[in-house]
Amino acid sequence: MHDAPAFSTPVALQIGAFAAAVDGARLPAKTSDICRQLMIDVAGLCVAARETDYVRACLAAVLSDGPATAIGHARGMNAYDAAFVNGTAAHGEDFDDTFEGGPIHAGAVIVPAVLAAAQQRGLDGAAVMKGIAVGVEIMCRMSLVTPQAMHKACFHPTAVCGGPAAAVAVGAAIGLDGEAIARAMGTAGSLASGIIEYLADGSWTKRMHAGAAAQAGLRAAFLAEAGFKGPHTVLEGAHGFYKAFGPSKTPEFAHLLDGLGERWVTDTVAFKPFACGTMTQPYVDCAIELAREGVKAEEIVSILCEVGEGTVHRLWEPLALKQAPPNGYAGKFSTPYCIAMGFIDGDAGLGQFTDARTQDKDARALAAKVSFVIDPANPYPNEFTGHLRATLKDGRVIEKRRAHMRGGAHEPLSNEAILAKFRANARFGGWDAARANALEAALVQIAAGGKVDLSKAGV
Repeated sequence: MHDAPAFSTPVALQIGAFAAAVDGARLPAKTSDICRQLMIDVAGLCVAARETDYVRACLAAVLSDGPATAIGHARGMNAYDAAFVNGTAAHGEDFDDTFEGGPIHAGAVIVPAVLAAAQQRGLDGAAVMKGIAVGVEIMCRMSLVTPQAMHKACFHPTAVCGGPAAAVAVGAAIGLDGEAIARAMGTAGSLASGIIEYLADGSWTKRMHAGAAAQAGLRAAFLAEAGFKGPHTVLEGAHGFYKAFGPSKTPEFAHLLDGLGERWVTDTVAFKPFACGTMTQPYVDCAIELAREGVKAEEIVSILCEVGEGTVHRLWEPLALKQAPPNGYAGKFSTPYCIAMGFIDGDAGLGQFTDARTQDKDARALAAKVSFVIDPANPYPNEFTGHLRATLKDGRVIEKRRAHMRGGAHEPLSNEAILAKFRANARFGGWDAARANALEAALVQIAAGGKVDLSKAGV
């Protein structure tokens, strides 16, 4: 258990001062590019998920009418409901951005929260870009303060860090001053939640974590605007955020505060090439490389993977369950199954995680051959690496390694690749090219500081 550190200026006030001072029209070029790409990526994911059962359930629970858009749906609703539906849809297939070092998924929380606020309040594109930039920056930095401790305490970092970060994002977008943004963070700390018991059975709660966090941050910012008071010491206090959600580690606030406003960690956000758990992605690439050498599944006796200890309880254990996931969503958090998909299909996209696909006998047979050993030197969570050692029936042993995640800071996806992913996701969601192009153009207009017009985002 850690003692509360002493700060001459509470951490939330320092964050608020940073966020209020940012000019959305004068962001660094790389940061601006990432914010634009995040909007495009998130929007495509919302379209891809629009006909899913969990999104339909979210829409059925909407009780409002209003000016905000659930992307891919015609019905207008208020900002709270739009943030919830879009956040849930964007995160629902686990195909959204990630941040190496967290891991955390900022885009699916921050983009829906800020776009909903913009539609509710009539904000322009510069305000949206400001909100996205500061929200993503704070959310990613928050994830570094007590690495692995939130998962150890059974919380989902995206869920719990998302609320305060979204409060910063919306507060900055609507023009709150630094003190009000700090109060919004203080209130959002009491709205933060999200446990990881979904790992037991592949149920849907993780999917809603991003939407719930977006909605919580939005509410906290609007409350702060009206004068509602949340504690300035929400993060470092004796009864504060990190004491509650990451009690096993002493928080290192330097990761949150050092270089804030000068060095943008947002620039290192990773865009996923595969629709599955972040740390699994390099292992999928290893499996694809193995298959490209001409190895056949029936030739494989076993596959042993070296892994980081911090990934085991989410992606590898209990091993028997991970080798035979009960449904498609559970398959996204099963490294054995994801390896099987990479080897057999050469991909781990949306089509590889249907309930029917996880019951395929060949996929299950190969996944049953995959096991792991903890590598104490693995650099997780600072780097997401991949490794497999395949032993074949003829006695050969073939080893594959990936030093980092494709799509991350070391090997970023090109702008063309991100646009191709957006268009493929739109097709998966049933949209034709003209409709996808219209939404893309609307998002590019926002990123350029223009009008926020999401009329092309409905159906």
